[in-house]
Amino acid sequence: MKKYSWILLFWLPVFMHGQAQIEWLTLSEALVKQKEEPRKIILDVYTKWCGPCKLMDKKTFGNPDVAAYVNKHYYAVKFNAEGNETVNFYGNTFENPNYDASRKGRNSTHQFTQFLGVRGYPTTIFISETGDLITPVVGYLKPQQLELYLKMIKTGDYQVFSSPDDFQRYQENFVPKFRGE
Repeated sequence: MKKYSWILLFWLPVFMHGQAQIEWLTLSEALVKQKEEPRKIILDVYTKWCGPCKLMDKKTFGNPDVAAYVNKHYYAVKFNAEGNETVNFYGNTFENPNYDASRKGRNSTHQFTQFLGVRGYPTTIFISETGDLITPVVGYLKPQQLELYLKMIKTGDYQVFSSPDDFQRYQENFVPKFRGE
């Protein structure tokens, strides 16, 4: 019996680490939590019909290293860019007045999506603890590509960039630690 206990103690953390999932919140939930414990927000702007969005959800946000890091350092929010939820963001209310529930594919663009300046899907947006938009990152990102942004924004390194060359150097010197796909 002791033999099995040791095996279980060894493999349980490995199994549980492999099962890590991002704790997704609504934007309103994240904003409430942000008041209690300030953290940046990572906002996954997606649509239901977007293939790369689904791939990023599965391969990148489903990556245990990504999930563990995001859960520890950010409030994670999924936002359907063509959905019909009402969004209250720092005194502004956003809706999707042309939303049509009977549509199967594309729908009208949500006002909050327009406010964020989203031009393609998926778009990952980072928001500061005070509600300032830090940066949007458009397109599918692999776990190690997202890792660069997660760590750069968490540490505040992006604040010292004065030119695109600074980001280029940062990117060239960055050593990813997350496991790939």
